[in-house]
Amino acid sequence: MTDWLHASPHQEMKTDMQIKTRGVVANRPARCGNGAACAIVCLVAMLSSTGAAPLKPSPEDRYIATRDAAIEKFSPKYDAGNFDDTAKQAEEAAFADLKAQMSGILSEPGRNGFGPAKLNIETFYKGDEGFNTLDGLRFDSEIGKTGEKAGGNGADGKYVEPKAHIIVTTQTMFARWLRAHKDWWDKGARNVPQQIGSALKDESFYTQAISNGSAVVSFTTLPITTPASATFTHAFLAARTQDEIPNAADEVIVSALANGKVYIAEGSIAPKVQITACTAIRADYNKRAETADDDFRFKRIDKKAYDKLGKLGQQGEDAFKRCFSQRGPQQPSFAEATRQAQALLAAAMGK
Repeated sequence: MTDWLHASPHQEMKTDMQIKTRGVVANRPARCGNGAACAIVCLVAMLSSTGAAPLKPSPEDRYIATRDAAIEKFSPKYDAGNFDDTAKQAEEAAFADLKAQMSGILSEPGRNGFGPAKLNIETFYKGDEGFNTLDGLRFDSEIGKTGEKAGGNGADGKYVEPKAHIIVTTQTMFARWLRAHKDWWDKGARNVPQQIGSALKDESFYTQAISNGSAVVSFTTLPITTPASATFTHAFLAARTQDEIPNAADEVIVSALANGKVYIAEGSIAPKVQITACTAIRADYNKRAETADDDFRFKRIDKKAYDKLGKLGQQGEDAFKRCFSQRGPQQPSFAEATRQAQALLAAAMGK
């Protein structure tokens, strides 16, 4: 099994990427010497056009049509509460069909140390929290975060989560997904950027694209080396949360564009990256925010004075992140996290 925890760090980042669509230039009609010749040319062209077979949908078009049909078929059954054994068998068949289609589109080999490929989408139910994740194949590591075999219960009786996940899709499929999520969240909420490179640097993308039931927090970028075959890479220290930003980063997330494909990997790290000075800065802001709330509640300050203080909690989180970016590279754990991110990227790209 490949150990992605041992790789050498380097220092290189590439700039943002954008998908550009080539324009299609129509052929100009042939010029005719006289009216009779033109009539014959036009008649032949009409007959040829009439008899031409319709364009076949691309494999990606077929996949999307199959997926959307499954959503429209099964989502109402979940809403109505009549998802019986027959519906379950049909749903499993739909997942198997989509996985086979995606495998054909990607032609991705297995990864050492990772289980067989799965479809990254896990539900057709619109009301499910994990609905509409990124279309692609996912490989889960065979070893869990505890060092035990993933996918079952560990020595403590709790389920052992895989230590890492790899997701692969095509750039065109990725671009489709971004367009579909342009206005995914309600008005006022932050949606994913529409350029691939920008999306791969954005927390909101990972929160939506990789189902986990919690939001992704980016602490700071990691200086990984871009492989020769890739046109873009990005890596950052991360954590998951359902509330405020955690005090420590316990994951790395890496991504790359290469040969028309998008590679994304998320993996837990050891040791965690934690900076006491940054935690203290945020704690100070939180204390000031609590004092301001109490002063306003008990009328020791008026609304104008309270508003002047601003959103101290948000200010504290912003200051915490700035501190992490500045002090992170000085930590021994930061260098170790960079090595682990580089190895995870190599595993993701099948190197």
